[in-house]
Amino acid sequence: MGATQPGPNKDGSERVAHPGKVIGVTVAAAVGGLLFGFDTAVINGAVDAIGEEFTLSPGILGFTVAITLLGCAAGAWFAGQLADKLGRKLVMVGAAVLFAANSVGSALAFSEWDLMLWRLVGGLAIGTASVIAPGYIAEVAPAKWRGALGSVQQLAITIGIFAALLSDAFLANTAGSALGELWWGLPAWRWMLLVGVVPAIVYGVLALTIPESPQYLVRKNRDAEAAKVLTTISGVTDTDRKIADIRDSFKSPQPTFRDLRGPKFGLQPILWVGMAIAAFQQLVGINAIFYYSTTLWRSVGFSESDSFTTSVITSIVNVVMTLVAIAFVDRIGRRKLLMIGSAGMFVGLLAATVSFFQAVDVDGEVSLPGIWGPVALVGANLFVVFFAATWGPVMWVTLGEVFPNNIRSLALGLGAMVNWIFNFIVTLAFPWVSDNFGVWIMYAIFTAFAVLSFWFVKTKLPELSGRELEDREGLETS
Repeated sequence: MGATQPGPNKDGSERVAHPGKVIGVTVAAAVGGLLFGFDTAVINGAVDAIGEEFTLSPGILGFTVAITLLGCAAGAWFAGQLADKLGRKLVMVGAAVLFAANSVGSALAFSEWDLMLWRLVGGLAIGTASVIAPGYIAEVAPAKWRGALGSVQQLAITIGIFAALLSDAFLANTAGSALGELWWGLPAWRWMLLVGVVPAIVYGVLALTIPESPQYLVRKNRDAEAAKVLTTISGVTDTDRKIADIRDSFKSPQPTFRDLRGPKFGLQPILWVGMAIAAFQQLVGINAIFYYSTTLWRSVGFSESDSFTTSVITSIVNVVMTLVAIAFVDRIGRRKLLMIGSAGMFVGLLAATVSFFQAVDVDGEVSLPGIWGPVALVGANLFVVFFAATWGPVMWVTLGEVFPNNIRSLALGLGAMVNWIFNFIVTLAFPWVSDNFGVWIMYAIFTAFAVLSFWFVKTKLPELSGRELEDREGLETS
């Protein structure tokens, strides 16, 4: 069925021919983000039960949780290369298969080593999805909507986190605890991991229904197909000119890692900007809260059931505030939103730091006396509010658009790999540092990085709002 040709808006920008279509393909691609969020957060409700069932020390338990992130780093590293060779769609389908395999394998794990193996497989899937979705969305989205549509990836991640925590709470409450027995003789924690099969299947089916990226099609000299996608999805009127611009932005037929080299410590300067933004998003500590939130709130004095509920509430806040980011990212701009986020996160983290500095030991467990429990709760949720409205989505939007067309997939993979490596470091360090030095030390470190993130964005990050992906003026030497 032919598409109605869109005309330009009064300001000269392209008008989207079928807004429903670009939103539809964005949502389909972002389901990978939902699985990304679900698979990273679902361990939250199971972590204590896994430690008890397999009799794991805090160090081994922390590594079991964190090993997924090594898989994520590897998946991110290879995803860009595979996407340029095989196409975005095929890589998405492959990620869906890995997601499903991880869910089944983890749920039926017979030892900690078996569980680690399957969580590593899951990490490959998550890392792949973390690269493919923002890259694909940036390539099909009109420039004026790219920030909002790119933020849908983070919205999907937050919904996945919420779904995982809600599912964990429901299963644990149904069974009486995460170790309680449910259907087919399996304990609740195994069911927590098994339910991930459902969204994995949905993701695989949706990935088969969306069009291929126009940048990939142009690279493969499939210009007629690229023109159709640009017209019906992106709302481009002059497809010949757009295809020529895309082709001119490719400095080589097939990018290699040699194309990443540059004068600044061996890499192109813009790569360092992207990698730093990716690192800061983790160094402020967001995943320490989500991976260990149930355990953390039990230390504040909540029961296991109340801790699950509190974790679910925190995830709802995460979802709602991501909607705020979608509404404002193209209006306010990337830089300003990130700086607002850094300032707000600083306040929330400082409140949590001061609260946990007051912690006392009660029967071998951390407890916050008097008013400090509520202060910690407010501080942590304030942190989540500002993270979810700013750094959560805008980091992925930035990675999807800051790199040149020629190296976008490779560079995005490198940036995402950096993000996952620092996620791994924070996740592994959090329980060890907390046990040996106190939770407040970790929160103090996160607070310091919130300050540094503000400085970096203010001094180093160029504004990207409204730019076409082919417009590199002022970015190559940033």
